[in-house]
Amino acid sequence: MLKSRFILIFLLMAIPLFLFISCGGKKEVRDEVFDPEKQMVKAEKLVSDKNFEEARKVLLEVKNRDTTKRNAPFAQMKIADSYIKEGEPDLAIEEYRKFLDLYPDNQYASYAQYQIGMAYYSQIDTPDRGSGIAKKALHEFIKLKEMYPRNPYREYVELRIEKCRNIIADGEFMVGEFYYKKESYNAAANRLEGLLKQFPDYKRTEETLLLIGKSYKELKMADKAKEAFRILIERYPSSRFVKEAKKGLL
Repeated sequence: MLKSRFILIFLLMAIPLFLFISCGGKKEVRDEVFDPEKQMVKAEKLVSDKNFEEARKVLLEVKNRDTTKRNAPFAQMKIADSYIKEGEPDLAIEEYRKFLDLYPDNQYASYAQYQIGMAYYSQIDTPDRGSGIAKKALHEFIKLKEMYPRNPYREYVELRIEKCRNIIADGEFMVGEFYYKKESYNAAANRLEGLLKQFPDYKRTEETLLLIGKSYKELKMADKAKEAFRILIERYPSSRFVKEAKKGLL
């Protein structure tokens, strides 16, 4: 009788413990279920709150734990986008390149390439300081056209390319003009001639030809000086630089 009562007491004490352990085990299983869609929504909220570092932690977890691989590319893209929103274009470029390395055939590949170009483009300042960045942006926009000819950014890219070319050309002109003012006439002529070879449709071609002619005149290279002046006079007869070019022929 005493033994039976002991067993009964033991069972009554054991049942709640079993239920506690059982419930705890189920909770642990539930906690292990990873929902990438929910995590993406969470990351978006963090980005909107400008909590970029925490957002990237969530996105990186999605990228690493998404076994279906449906959300991983998008997570990588959002990591790159978060750096743009944070004002860190160089870090964004690294992440966009990483996206293209991992998912070159993804539907957002052209977007990633465009964003690389825009990340450089957004850093362009004045021609004297922005020429180097403009060259990088131009390279990336041309790469976009070549790799993704049907990209949805074609209209904007053409405008960006034109601006990059103008900035690069203006930068070259400023260097050539600087050499001319320093009386480094050989360096000036070489730089300005190189400018016109690279950008034959440059908007300041008339002034460039005038400086080339004046540089060669200072160098006592009369034939080359006259050639530059004649081209200016013949091609741009209504230019305000023609009068000075005609004097250079005398």
